[in-house]
Amino acid sequence: MASPASFHSLESDGSEIRASSSMQKPGKGEPVDNDEFESWVKSKQLLKPDDQLDLTEAELGEEIPKLLSTENRHLPRNLVIYNFHEGTYEPVPPPENTVTLLEFEGTALHKDTPEAKEQIARKGTDEEADADAEAQEQEEEVQAAPEEEAPKKKLTNQFNFCERAALTIANPSRSVDTQTIPPPRSNYGSSVLQWVIYDSYSEDYAQQQREKEREKEKKPMLHKRDEKSRKDDKAKQTEEFNKRYLQACQIIERMVNQNIYDEIAQDYRYWEDPSDEFREEEGTLLPLWKFSYEKTKKMCVTDLCFNTLYYDLFAVCFGTLDFMKQGNEGAVCLFTIKNPSFPDYRITTESGAMCCDIHPKYPYLIAVGLYDGNVIVYNLQVGTKEPVYMSHGVNGKHSESVWELKWGPDMQDGEINFFTVSGDGRVFNWVLMQNKLAITTIISLFLDIDQVGGPDGSSLKLKGCGMCMVFHPNNPEIFLVGTEEGYIFKCSTAYSSKYLMTYYAHYLSVHRMDYNKFNSNIFASCSGDWRVKIWEDMRPEPLFIFDLGASVGDVKWAPYSSTVFAAVTTEGKVFVFDLSVNKYKAICVQAVVSKRKNKLSRIAFNHKLPFIIVGDDKGTTITLKLSPNLRIKTKAPKKTVPVDPHSLEVQKLDRLLSLVRELPEGELVKETVSTVASN
Repeated sequence: MASPASFHSLESDGSEIRASSSMQKPGKGEPVDNDEFESWVKSKQLLKPDDQLDLTEAELGEEIPKLLSTENRHLPRNLVIYNFHEGTYEPVPPPENTVTLLEFEGTALHKDTPEAKEQIARKGTDEEADADAEAQEQEEEVQAAPEEEAPKKKLTNQFNFCERAALTIANPSRSVDTQTIPPPRSNYGSSVLQWVIYDSYSEDYAQQQREKEREKEKKPMLHKRDEKSRKDDKAKQTEEFNKRYLQACQIIERMVNQNIYDEIAQDYRYWEDPSDEFREEEGTLLPLWKFSYEKTKKMCVTDLCFNTLYYDLFAVCFGTLDFMKQGNEGAVCLFTIKNPSFPDYRITTESGAMCCDIHPKYPYLIAVGLYDGNVIVYNLQVGTKEPVYMSHGVNGKHSESVWELKWGPDMQDGEINFFTVSGDGRVFNWVLMQNKLAITTIISLFLDIDQVGGPDGSSLKLKGCGMCMVFHPNNPEIFLVGTEEGYIFKCSTAYSSKYLMTYYAHYLSVHRMDYNKFNSNIFASCSGDWRVKIWEDMRPEPLFIFDLGASVGDVKWAPYSSTVFAAVTTEGKVFVFDLSVNKYKAICVQAVVSKRKNKLSRIAFNHKLPFIIVGDDKGTTITLKLSPNLRIKTKAPKKTVPVDPHSLEVQKLDRLLSLVRELPEGELVKETVSTVASN
């Protein structure tokens, strides 16, 4: 449809056409074709609708602009979404209207910038020069010798840039206050006279003269020092510098490892398994760090021992438990959880290290028992290059491997000593003298069986092969010895030829024993016959018997609970028992390593924090954190007198033992009742 303005103009044109046609009349005698003219006029006329709006000249001359915007009128508005957490509807931000079809960075330069002006000047801006001059210049350039052009400067683009702002982390300020001990003070008063001052100056002058004479006497001695002594001094300075340098490197290494293993360190300190709230009688073990040393990957972990002063430092012995695959050397490494990548101390032994123990009073002394029967003592303050004590000679050591070593209390003269048990059936006491190790035989483990006839007709008494040893926590004279034949002998350091008690404990060799930390009359033993047994002192039958389905390498009582103990098997599983929760099966059975490739050999509880370490036969020590259900603290009953935690643990164990002791007369603890099948 035509606009009113256009219609008006056409209508006026039509009138003009009609007027002109009426004025141009043909002359007389000239034929006129009216039909053709009228058809032509009708084709040029426009029809005006009846409902067309009549506008004035001013309205017709008004310009009506039409604007195009990027806003999409069809987009939905006021969208909401339901928030289930708040229970209300929340508005959703409207989508954007802009759709980017093409975007690229330009290379144009603003003509008013110095870079653009320089570029224009280089290219030349004289467009009015004639073609002849340009041709002449081209010919001159061709004829002239080519010269090297100066390198063109790369122009920056003012349109291709971005601005960035960076804000570094502002460390919060904190005030560090220190308080020093004030120096001692005293009041002094005296009368100063002229002769007193004179005497003081005279005495001081005489002292200076005497010192000068001494220096003159020492100078000839200094010149006579030989070159060897100077080298020794230089070597000492170098060694002292290396020690300080090594200490600084160790601190940096610990800082780097703390950043690398930050997630594990956070779990080690703060993470607790929330699923324990929904499990009443079950728990889990959270794997943390794995400790290994490159030179001991093919060795077996033969013993684990925590330091008595530093709870995060522990010693690991590396040797082998296979008699057919004995290596040429062994090692003892001291690891710390502050540096899981490398041991802090490394001791290399000429034979496999079978056991070790850290002195409870002097935590820098560590004694090691070897596979060849020797024992060595190291002082970590001095270093680990050379031992401070070492056994020597045929008669000054065991004839077979040392299976366990324990430090004893200091003697009456203050001498330090330790005890060892070996496969040769003897228990030795070693005393650290000034320059040597003094050895004393405590007891020889003869079996309580009939004598066997020798080849010459004489009768022989068979010796037992000692495998493990543990001392009574309250009476240092009493100790237990486990043998390869399955017996447990209760011995005393005061009697060298008599047993206080003989327990017919296991069918195979006794691997490890441990006393309860809250009741010294209760101890546990494990063996290669798959059994873990709980014993009471002077009771011939065990209180509890557990079958773990594989050879048990080690068993340990927990230091925080009187009814919790843990054991490891050759199938790579860790068993945690809580007798107050379940007297028949473990509350946690977890496979730590693959049973086809690795076997677990040793276990140890940390004395301060809720985690354990286990060792396998591939030289790896694994750290595991106990979940809350595995370390439940005993709560005192309400409306009673407050009792300390140690007494609560003792009472809990006594209640458990009273249930086991109350049996009919003549009836013993049946093995089938307390046996648990392997999982």
